[in-house]
Amino acid sequence: MVLAILTALYAWAVGWMTLRAAPYGADIASGLERLLDWFSERSATAWITFERVEFGANVAMFVPLGVIAVLWFGVRGWWAAPIIGAVASIGIEVLQAVFIDTRVSDVRDVIANTLGSVIGMCLMLLLAFLLSPPSPRRPGTA
Repeated sequence: MVLAILTALYAWAVGWMTLRAAPYGADIASGLERLLDWFSERSATAWITFERVEFGANVAMFVPLGVIAVLWFGVRGWWAAPIIGAVASIGIEVLQAVFIDTRVSDVRDVIANTLGSVIGMCLMLLLAFLLSPPSPRRPGTA
């Protein structure tokens, strides 16, 4: 029941972020623009661009999907995470293209979102590996 509620809340949050006319308001856009300008003025951080921040945000937004997929389907169903991530992302991009004039569909978003679900899946597989009990040794092996 808890997993179902967390899944529903996560799905609502992703829908809220991706299917609105604008992902954030003018105040956040202004602050982000000032921050990116500040980064661009310094040689050590000039590589931090809007495109890279957006890509990273898309990756981060889908990491929980990979975690949730492994929780639903188990370690042996790990393969579901990237498929669900890709299908959900393609669905979002199609909805944006068809119904939301102010949003731009981009294949890079699909790549970033799928990558995020793969990262979440890998984190869960690593956690499962680290928490699994050691396998018993066979007699006669050193």
